[in-house]
Amino acid sequence: MKRVYIILIGLVLLASCVRTADKPYDSTLFRLSASLVYPEGFEENAREGVSVMFEEVNLNNRYVGHTDADGRVSIALPNGLYRLGVSDRMEDRIFNGALEKIVVNNGDVDGLNINLVMSKAGAIVFKEIYSGGCKKLPYDGDLNYDSYVIVHNNNYETEYLDGLCFGSLAPYNSTGNPSPFVTKDPATGEMVYPDFVPVVQAVWQIGGDGTSFPLEPGEDAVIVVFGAVDHTETYPRSVNLNKPDYFVCYSPVDFPMESYHPVPGTNIKPERHLSVIKKMGIAKAYTFSKSSPAAVLFRAPEGVSVLDYINGPDIIIPIPGDRSNSVAKIPEDWVVDAVEVFSGASATNNKRLQTLLDAGNALLSETNMGHTVMRKVDETASSASGYEVLADTNNSTNDFYERETQSLHE
Repeated sequence: MKRVYIILIGLVLLASCVRTADKPYDSTLFRLSASLVYPEGFEENAREGVSVMFEEVNLNNRYVGHTDADGRVSIALPNGLYRLGVSDRMEDRIFNGALEKIVVNNGDVDGLNINLVMSKAGAIVFKEIYSGGCKKLPYDGDLNYDSYVIVHNNNYETEYLDGLCFGSLAPYNSTGNPSPFVTKDPATGEMVYPDFVPVVQAVWQIGGDGTSFPLEPGEDAVIVVFGAVDHTETYPRSVNLNKPDYFVCYSPVDFPMESYHPVPGTNIKPERHLSVIKKMGIAKAYTFSKSSPAAVLFRAPEGVSVLDYINGPDIIIPIPGDRSNSVAKIPEDWVVDAVEVFSGASATNNKRLQTLLDAGNALLSETNMGHTVMRKVDETASSASGYEVLADTNNSTNDFYERETQSLHE
């Protein structure tokens, strides 16, 4: 897990970079300063006490600073490569912003602006993403085909899962090469994203007639990514994914590899099999990153067919530099929820999701151990609402934690 250090902005801690007798390390610290810039019409929202995360990406260390009354934060840090992230919530409005790859190298860094974008909390959200697998104990080896996600109705009224689509983004992993769809503005240090999310390999969709699959306030629904069977019969550290109310990504025509996509258990009804609306590529098994998926839920606007849209011109495009794979350009305003997962086993992780959708990242420190990333419960909102309300700031750094066992483990 990453270590988190709380830094108080003021004269008490790290107030200066000038070395003194009682601050022997100040000569190795340099001040990194930035101002929060709220969207047009919300400029007066700048206020004191907003938390800003400074993540030293190469060492996986995190520091927290807080803004002054002018919306400015200043913190003393050692040399390193940093990512700055902020999430500020006011009632139903969420303001998120981030700066990537800010270098502190033997000198202060000032004049940075973190431009915030406004969004609103979603109704259907990811509650859990289990992708990392577990041990096959009492046998040798690791189990890699028991993945699932849980979605949750965070709203005060019934939502319907009919027509909801599921997918993951390119690149499959946060490690390795950066996303070819994301660039960096050299003048501001901000990452520049397209106005779509690049869904890779397949678009899965829940069926129904519009009201077939209701989800009541505070209720969950499980979508099995791999293996809708009872894995615990052979591997006790895994989970039972053969239950009547579960959905499953299952299309033997598109993905015939039975080790990853066995025939679903008899408890799962065929109408709960997600359909492949579009397949891109020739893989025999669906690819969902083990260590660091970027998962997305999306829905077409009323009156729009996802299939017709995807079959339209210039919607399926090749991945730059990769002739064998393509993506579907899904408009960002279709996104219901999206979560970026980073690998804690790597010192280099690259963002794939724009700040509007996820200003941070959940962290999966280990694979093959049954670990999962889980959304936090908003205890205050839950108490007031009378049903479980989950944290939703559109910033997975704040909203998620790493759980050491799958929530479905019995």
